[in-house]
Amino acid sequence: MQTTLNPEILSPRMRRGSKAFDDENLDLLSHLLDDWFRIPGTTIRFGLDGIVGFIPGVGDAIGGIASCIIIFAAWVRGVSYITLARMLANWGIEVLLGTVPVLGNLFDIGWKANRRNYALLTGSLADPQGTRRRSWLFFAALCLIFAIMLVVPMLLFAWVSVHLLHGLAGLSTR
Repeated sequence: MQTTLNPEILSPRMRRGSKAFDDENLDLLSHLLDDWFRIPGTTIRFGLDGIVGFIPGVGDAIGGIASCIIIFAAWVRGVSYITLARMLANWGIEVLLGTVPVLGNLFDIGWKANRRNYALLTGSLADPQGTRRRSWLFFAALCLIFAIMLVVPMLLFAWVSVHLLHGLAGLSTR
């Protein structure tokens, strides 16, 4: 008697963990990281990301790694590349400025990159064109800010140099 073997069909790679990337779980994660706790008597909210940032050396790294989960989930769920780049920019701003002692932690509490990135993820799935357009505008504004940050010091240096040279030239003629 001859038996036929049926090949085993494996599910796609991301199907096993896809439940972890549901909106409910990602919303809970962003809430836990950014605004889980409230200071009594105020509207100020903060999460674990703001707390672990106070641990010298590794706190911001731990918060940054946890924040990457939402970005990875967005990639798995097919969010556009420009929106992913905007999410990475939000994450990078939070991690970079979060490394400044104390002031960086206050910035983390106010910036709430995880809530922003979760909103980008859900908005991108609901309105891909609108989110893509806003992401391009965000990057245009970011490039303009970087250009200003680059040009203003160079102009200031040139202005000081010209006035310094004119002052030295005036001293040498006396």
